[in-house]
Amino acid sequence: MSFPIQLIIVFLAFISNEHKAIAQFVPPYSSVVAPVHKHTDAAKPLFSVQVMTTYVNLQYLHANFLIDLDAPFIWHDCILEWNSFPGSCPNNTLCTYPVSCEEYQCTDVRTTYSYQNPSCPPVNNDSTIPDWGYCTCPVNVVNPITGLCGQALLNYDEFTVNTSNGKNVFTGLYGAYPNAACAPSSSFESFPANVSGVMALSSSPYALPAYLYDPLKRIIALCLPSTLSAPGVLLYGNGPYNLLPRSDVDVRSFLSYTPLIKHPGSFGYYINVTSIVIKTRSVDIPKDTITKLSTTEPYTTLRADIYNAVVRRFLKVTLRIPPAKPVAPFSLCYSTSTNGTETSIKVPDIDFSLQDGTKWSISTTNSIKKITKDVACLAFVDGGASSEPAIVIGTFQFEDNFVVFDLENSTFGFSSSLLRKQTSCSNFNFTLTDSP
Repeated sequence: MSFPIQLIIVFLAFISNEHKAIAQFVPPYSSVVAPVHKHTDAAKPLFSVQVMTTYVNLQYLHANFLIDLDAPFIWHDCILEWNSFPGSCPNNTLCTYPVSCEEYQCTDVRTTYSYQNPSCPPVNNDSTIPDWGYCTCPVNVVNPITGLCGQALLNYDEFTVNTSNGKNVFTGLYGAYPNAACAPSSSFESFPANVSGVMALSSSPYALPAYLYDPLKRIIALCLPSTLSAPGVLLYGNGPYNLLPRSDVDVRSFLSYTPLIKHPGSFGYYINVTSIVIKTRSVDIPKDTITKLSTTEPYTTLRADIYNAVVRRFLKVTLRIPPAKPVAPFSLCYSTSTNGTETSIKVPDIDFSLQDGTKWSISTTNSIKKITKDVACLAFVDGGASSEPAIVIGTFQFEDNFVVFDLENSTFGFSSSLLRKQTSCSNFNFTLTDSP
């Protein structure tokens, strides 16, 4: 065999082995991770996720974004620059590159993946960046706190998060490059302090999950904290998921699953609640009722007919608890004071019976809201006679529950209260460690 042929064979063997090595490479992380904070300084309790937005002076800047399961795309406080260069961006400002009105993303977002709100006016291409003359891409956005419509400019963005194996947070980073939108700072005046954006976690192809690729699985794990003092956690990717003090236990072992249901005209997440059971007695739910999962509504809202039936049943099983004057927005409240001494109350679980026979148990900590030292209320709200969807499960019912939106299998996983498992959403270990 001639030397050139031998050389070719050796070279092909080297290439083959290198491809095998690449194919066999398994990254040390199974997910990406970010802390979740609770806020009570706005019109209603809200939750934000913290991500890294830009690299300045050898360090990443961090920003907090409201978690929104419905939003079609991310939008936040930033400004656009056609030609960024060192020093061109004002101090304490995030600058990004604009999407032109002539690019396909502009038409796609406007026509198919935009906010559907009758209060939003039509958008046009008149907007330009000063001194450049190129058209930008205005898009409508809806404030999740006020419900008011505004405008933002579509951009090319960059977000960075830490990687994780579900138990540890690694120093290794993961970058995502979504088409987000820049809104003026005034758009966030109603937001909690230090929150300057909306993080879309919906099924839209312009929400954050659409920009997180292999090896990450399309699975959102969310654990909302009940306290302001310690964060909860957002993980995207496959498990395991571990919480202290039982770091050897995979939280997935606590989960039950039910199918996610698509709802026309929405990018949010829905499930099928077939009945609401309180101490073995069932409140039947009309057959075509759908249930929405929300991270922007603070309390579970029920259509009036369902709400009234739940309240009647709840009154019967809590007859021994002294009533108290209702406190808006709640209509059923209890006294938590006996002869001037504060006492705790315990009520029966409220079970959401779901498709395929699973049940999501709402325990006292997620059904009774402490208002003052003397008053606590049933944390369910009357949505009115024409409320649509008929059931919206809000964040108070999510607190210290580990939930999973499995977009791979179109299922929703839920743990019920982690407090019964001697842990909580504030028990994820965020201590940074090097990748193995």
